Amino acid sequence: MSICLLGARRAIQWSLLLAGLSLTPWAMANNVTEKGEVFERTVEEHGQRYSLIGSGVFRYMIWTAYAGAYYQAGESEPQPLSDVPRRLELAYFHAIDAPDFSEATTESLQKSLTAYEYSQLEVDITAFNRSYQDVEPQDRYVLSWDGDTLRLALNGDTLYEGGNAELASAMFGIWLGERPLGEDFRDALLGKN
Repeated sequence: MSICLLGARRAIQWSLLLAGLSLTPWAMANNVTEKGEVFERTVEEHGQRYSLIGSGVFRYMIWTAYAGAYYQAGESEPQPLSDVPRRLELAYFHAIDAPDFSEATTESLQKSLTAYEYSQLEVDITAFNRSYQDVEPQDRYVLSWDGDTLRLALNGDTLYEGGNAELASAMFGIWLGERPLGEDFRDALLGKN
């Protein structure tokens, strides 16, 4: 009887292995990989279906900081600063403290917005900055705008929700605007590389 069970177990293991091998090309075709981080070509969340526009790796000085992917709903032409539902996913390679995110966000927005624009968003920026948490390698932040709500999530847990379209465009502008953190990274996210 134990020989039959052993044979049945091996048959199941081989079946699973073969099934896995037959799914591998399909799974690979539906994902992109950036420096070992996998991003899906389509994502559904909060009632929206997002399609991948582009992906890349952000380097800061000598460090490879994170990999990212930019998605939009319904539009194939990149429109990162419009009111189009959009999503940015960042996978981190290094630990970063929450106060560092807040400081970098504030500095980036002060550089990219006029003094008046910044003053109009300052209360919302402060609330957004309070939502940041520390990240460890392999953690993922997702910034999304579904047409009504701006969200920030860490590893699937929503940390911030707000309804300000101007803040959404300002936040996406940090990576995808005219003066982004990195032009090569922006161009990769917008599918230009």
